Amino acid sequence: MQNSFTEENYLKIIHSLSGREGLEVSTNALAESTATRAASVTDMLRKLADKGLIHYKKYQGVRLTDLGEKVAIKVIRKHRLWEVFLVEKLGFGWDEVHDIAEELEHIPSEVLVEKLDAFLGHPRFDPHGDPIPDSKGNLTEPDYLILTDVHISEKVLMMGVLDHAPAFLQYLDRSNITLGCIIEVKEINDYDKSAFVQINGAHTLFISLEVSKNLLVQRL
Repeated sequence: MQNSFTEENYLKIIHSLSGREGLEVSTNALAESTATRAASVTDMLRKLADKGLIHYKKYQGVRLTDLGEKVAIKVIRKHRLWEVFLVEKLGFGWDEVHDIAEELEHIPSEVLVEKLDAFLGHPRFDPHGDPIPDSKGNLTEPDYLILTDVHISEKVLMMGVLDHAPAFLQYLDRSNITLGCIIEVKEINDYDKSAFVQINGAHTLFISLEVSKNLLVQRL
């Protein structure tokens, strides 16, 4: 049975909110994430439960079934592959691709997805550093640090972002903070945990705690 775009989006959001531990997600959290009334969320959850895609009991939260997890991973795989295609082959910026990929991820053709993956050379990460599930649905989340966990004088490799908002990505572009750049923490302000960092051994930059909290890095 083909799932609707809205149903697939709900499954993807539940997968994201439940995290690696597969925690139950509340109706209120889903309502906030989807900008939808709680009553409408409840109606959708009933539909998903009837299809065997989620485990749901009123007032007890929701989590994906094995089938729901499989569908969510497929949608995530398509989304991230399309983002790679849009950036690498069509020249879009990493701040421009999310909404377009949101539409393309619902194309049902499995043949298209596998040909797209092969055409792109089987990429492991999307333009934001997020891992791409493989053709068997395996999704390995890398053990990255958040920049706030890094100490003064440490050098780290910029690996990804938690915030995909265009305004944030545009800020990073203006600051020359890109995937693969080397960041060295030079100073951390005790008052608000803002910091001075050096990018690629060249220019020094002031960044706020909010920026640091959204940068995923790996120690060198």
